Amino acid sequence: QAGFPRRPPPRGAKAASEGCLQPKGPIEQVYQEIAILKKLDHPNVVKLVEVLDDPSEDHLYMVFELVKQGPVMEIPTLKPLSEDQARFYFQDLIKGIEYLHYQKIIHRDIKPSNLLVGEDGHVKIADFGVSNEFKGADALLTNTVGTPAFMAPETLSETRKIFSGKALDVWAMGITLYCFVFGQCPFMDERILSLHNKIKTQTLEFPDQPEVTDFLKDLITRMLDKNPESRISVPEIKLHPWVTKNGAELLPTEDENCTLVEVTEEEVENSVKHIPSLATVILVKTMIRKRSFGNPFEGSQRSLSAPGNLLPKQGSEDNLKCNDLPNVGEEELLS
Repeated sequence: QAGFPRRPPPRGAKAASEGCLQPKGPIEQVYQEIAILKKLDHPNVVKLVEVLDDPSEDHLYMVFELVKQGPVMEIPTLKPLSEDQARFYFQDLIKGIEYLHYQKIIHRDIKPSNLLVGEDGHVKIADFGVSNEFKGADALLTNTVGTPAFMAPETLSETRKIFSGKALDVWAMGITLYCFVFGQCPFMDERILSLHNKIKTQTLEFPDQPEVTDFLKDLITRMLDKNPESRISVPEIKLHPWVTKNGAELLPTEDENCTLVEVTEEEVENSVKHIPSLATVILVKTMIRKRSFGNPFEGSQRSLSAPGNLLPKQGSEDNLKCNDLPNVGEEELLS
């Protein structure tokens, strides 16, 4: 995974309102956020091992722990999870999200493919490429990022300019839970504008099969409330009878689940490891592994793992926003 965390330093009136008299520059802000991400330590959050700075590239490379079993599920699927299995994974998701929100981090891209199953069978939240850090009780966001089919309706509104970050994560958690038990998203359309319209206006419906309990339907309905002000919150989700199995499986309290991460100036300064050209490092390691002093990539078609192809370049087709795509396939909407 690679990319800069997505929060510019506050400036002007915004900086004054946050009590930030001397806002940090963009690079200092990035290092601050990376230092926090590296100190995150929770069984339901993927560990950021290292961040590498290649001076020849305008990117930072974020190295996360390897979670070999991969995502919980791929959607769409004809083999959704049972309610008990969905509850098990969803409890992990709740604990991970509560921890991130406690650290003042909004994930912004919760979906099944970003929930990886560890060797112990528990879920770890991955991919912080579009996450936001915030100050105060909640993030007040203005931009739209994430996966189209998992976007909250308030982010697509033409009139609402600011929206709650925590409520965005709750909406995406609701879409994810729906996917767990039904194997598909509740709102789908190949055309982006039509998809946006369905998310904003279409009534939530549940398939006849598989049959699920009324408690589960109630929870999903409250998470997918199109009004973010009345949408259920994470503390309320923790106490919902479906989540706790009518009180038989209580989740840990916030104090038991969360410890605040604090970083020192030294940790901020050392948050990024500066390395020689990453392409050169990869080339040398490949040559050593193959015991060859010739370029192992010459004479063959360059693969995605070859030097120079590690990341899409700025302005490439991979970086087009969803609004630029009037017709896209189902895979693009879910990834």
